[in-house]
Amino acid sequence: MKSTEASSFLPLTHTTFYTLIALEHPLHGYGIMQKVEQVSAGDVKIGPGTLYSALNKLEKQKLIKKVDGDTGDRRKLYTLTGLGQEVIRLEYRRLTHLVQVGEDVIKRLEEK
Repeated sequence: MKSTEASSFLPLTHTTFYTLIALEHPLHGYGIMQKVEQVSAGDVKIGPGTLYSALNKLEKQKLIKKVDGDTGDRRKLYTLTGLGQEVIRLEYRRLTHLVQVGEDVIKRLEEK
């Protein structure tokens, strides 16, 4: 997979980033809403309408895909694709760089 293809999705919105992060393991919609709230320490809460619109968009972009769940479970499970994983990696690197630049500036300002 080409990083240039994955980089075309950057920068991610907070909601998209947390949604992709939540899909480290296959989850159904309600599980995704709970996981996003958990990993964002309550900063991001996604309602069902917003979530399912986002999931449809991410699926069309091939960042996530539906997978089969337990037999008899009618809920749809979603998981990351390889492209989705690469997008997370690139976004992480981008955010890490921003933090490093910010830390450098703050240190210099504090030295004045």
